[in-house]
Amino acid sequence: MKRREFLQSTGMAASGIFLSSYLPACKSTNVSNDIKDNFGLQLYTLRDVLPKDPKGVLKQVASFGYKQIESYDHDELGIFWGMKNTEFKKLMDDLGMKIVSSHCDMNKDFERKAAEAAEIGMAYLLCPHLGAQKKIDDFKKFADTFNQKGEICKKNGIRFGYHNHDYSFVPLEGQYPQDVMMQNTDKNLVDYEMDIYWVVTAGQDPIAWIDKYPNRFKLSHIKDRKKGVAPSEREVSVVLGTGSIDFRKIVKEARAKGMDYYFVEQEAYENTTPIEATRADAEYMKNFKS
Repeated sequence: MKRREFLQSTGMAASGIFLSSYLPACKSTNVSNDIKDNFGLQLYTLRDVLPKDPKGVLKQVASFGYKQIESYDHDELGIFWGMKNTEFKKLMDDLGMKIVSSHCDMNKDFERKAAEAAEIGMAYLLCPHLGAQKKIDDFKKFADTFNQKGEICKKNGIRFGYHNHDYSFVPLEGQYPQDVMMQNTDKNLVDYEMDIYWVVTAGQDPIAWIDKYPNRFKLSHIKDRKKGVAPSEREVSVVLGTGSIDFRKIVKEARAKGMDYYFVEQEAYENTTPIEATRADAEYMKNFKS
């Protein structure tokens, strides 16, 4: 399933934007002090193969060394890939992995999703995308919605968060939508997942945003950007360590400012396959030093 189809299926529209290169920055979770022991995978990386054989593909993921999983809300198989939440947890336990979080359609059956996530010990449900808007007030309304979803998650003993794309780091009416959302959400209810790739793609410095909002970015996507591409190129992720983003500096600061989770994600596969890219990304993470 292509990203556009996924966003459409959750009622969210994609948008286009700009960029500038950020050369130079991954480490830590609430389980281990070393990212090499507990790095995770956003399952959207395997969107072209996972739906065909969820159990078989997840077994491969575990064999590569991933210890944590972030799922997404497939339009037919859901967060738990055609299984009950408890069945999915047993699969994760058997494979030596843990499902920490999931992207989901926050506008559909959210209370059920929060209860099911909490039942199996997940930490987060996340809104994956909003799309570029025409007015900054639209993002203020999103912030209100986030607070409401955060209340639901809090009642269930989990957390709610928002995963950024590039559009929230591009000025709109003289303000950054990311600022508007972060300043209008209750820190006791709403956290943020920094997709480092998309911050860089918007021409922004991830470290500056981490420093501006300490302890608000609790999760991250570790996704590299192809070297030498034009700022207008958006879908150019590559195997970790072969691109232009130096994660070491970014992750060092992120760890110091409260980030707990680091999920590998790759969305383009030049001269490789999703499975082989996932394996190569794991090798990078197992040898990561910050």
